[in-house]
Amino acid sequence: MKFISWNVNGIRACMGKGMLDYFKASDADFICIQETKAQKDQVDIDIPGYKQFWNSAEKKGYSGTLIFAKDEPLSFDVEGFDNEGRTVCLEYENFYLVDNYVPNAQDGLARIDYRLEWEDKRKKYLKKLDKNKPVIMCGDLNVAHNEIDLKNPKANEGNAGFSMEERDAFNKLLKAGFVDSYRYLYPDKVEYSWWSYRMKARERNVGWRIDYFIVSDRIKDQIKDVIIRTDILGSDHCPVELNINI
Repeated sequence: MKFISWNVNGIRACMGKGMLDYFKASDADFICIQETKAQKDQVDIDIPGYKQFWNSAEKKGYSGTLIFAKDEPLSFDVEGFDNEGRTVCLEYENFYLVDNYVPNAQDGLARIDYRLEWEDKRKKYLKKLDKNKPVIMCGDLNVAHNEIDLKNPKANEGNAGFSMEERDAFNKLLKAGFVDSYRYLYPDKVEYSWWSYRMKARERNVGWRIDYFIVSDRIKDQIKDVIIRTDILGSDHCPVELNINI
């Protein structure tokens, strides 16, 4: 099966930048979106053959997650971590699919306490799901796990997205029975999925890998490939694709 995860940084803006053409050409089974910045009734979007599962933030123009799925799920959940529309979970016969947009700790780690509280709730939620059947979780997780995952690690030590607190929370998630699918396949590969709009960062490939597919450890050997689609434009993030036998 083929899964796509993409922080589109505003679905209405991204629609005008080739997003739908990419989705239609991909023929993915699931397309997971983060940062829709929209309510469902604000967007006229139709991808033939896909059902839509939205979780929008109460605050308009902010955050939000969405999954396009070819098949009807057994259940659809928007677990109430907060009112910011950061999670969609679909249940299928053999797995759960969880789309996450993790809160940014912000400059000076101003929101780190909230971020860590959210991380703890998410970990407990995923562990609960994993007791029942395997989990595929994806999204903008707003953390570069290790130094290999960003261009300038020394300069960013302690900053949002590369603080020890956030990296430790990521370690705890993995130790709870999950694996970073990209790093499992490619332990030494250097690629990024997000670039600042400043200083021509994308042109110079000064980026961060903060977009992931995390899967239950027991299905890691079913992972076929993980592709970071740096060729796809339209957002400050690029899509990540997972191919897995499940």
